[in-house]
Amino acid sequence: MQEYIRRRVMEVSSYILESSATVRQAAQVFDVSKSTVHKDVTERLPRIDGKLASKVRSILELNKAERHIRGGEATRKKYRGG
Repeated sequence: MQEYIRRRVMEVSSYILESSATVRQAAQVFDVSKSTVHKDVTERLPRIDGKLASKVRSILELNKAERHIRGGEATRKKYRGG
């Protein structure tokens, strides 16, 4: 694995861990695609740091479980004009 990829994987993972960010939010901050972030944290990170990978995975699973709530809030806000 190239060094810049390894560095990005660690930076993205740290960001997700510190801020409980979604894949979409992390992708926006690091100016990469959602697919890249997802591949970084699900495939590359476990090969670099297994413990960190499990922590990040738990945050992403929580975000996925709450996804329907965030979508509902966004729809409510859209139609209430706020």
